[in-house]
Amino acid sequence: MFKKILSLIILVFSFYTYAETKIERVVEAHGQLLTEYQKQITDLQVEVDQLRGQLQQTTYLLNQTIERQKMILQQSADNPSQTENAQVNTATNNSSPTTLANWSTSGNDKTDYNFIIKFVVDGKETKNAISALQQFLKAYPKSTYRANVNYWLGQLCYKQGRKDDASFYFAVVVKEFPKSPKAADSLYKIGSIFLDKGEKTKAKAVFQQVIEQFPSNKTVVSAAKSKLANLS
Repeated sequence: MFKKILSLIILVFSFYTYAETKIERVVEAHGQLLTEYQKQITDLQVEVDQLRGQLQQTTYLLNQTIERQKMILQQSADNPSQTENAQVNTATNNSSPTTLANWSTSGNDKTDYNFIIKFVVDGKETKNAISALQQFLKAYPKSTYRANVNYWLGQLCYKQGRKDDASFYFAVVVKEFPKSPKAADSLYKIGSIFLDKGEKTKAKAVFQQVIEQFPSNKTVVSAAKSKLANLS
């Protein structure tokens, strides 16, 4: 009888020892899991802070570019000898123009935009096209084509080697027309210009912003990732 009781006591003691060990292991596993979650949360917070910093830096760069170029453009406007718009402002409006040299606005933004873009796409009369597009912006301050016009001004200025002017127009697209189909490529072009100028840190910040701000634009995002990979 005593042996049976002793065996029962040993069995109960073994069960509780096993149960206690099992509980300790579960608690330890939960503790490790909680530690991992806390680390993941900390890592995510760091990434968020980094992205916030990149966004602030990109916004600052865009604002800086716009303000600097506004001053340059204003100085050019105040100096008649440097004003590219003189031809357009004094030109007579030909009823059937075949060139931009003697072109002026017609009062219809769609007609004027389509007419100018023909020369932009053909790569003809680049200087006159720039003047015409600038005149367009003055004539139609509320036109739905303003995002595209600024984008093409950026492209034409870049073609002429006027990279600061190009950055200005691309920055206007990103800042004032962030939902435009041209916004993603405009931001990418700003990064490319920084890269052309050897400003790699700024270029990386802009390319990263392209990826974060325009994830649905696969073509531009892929190009930005490629640039970042080469900068790593």
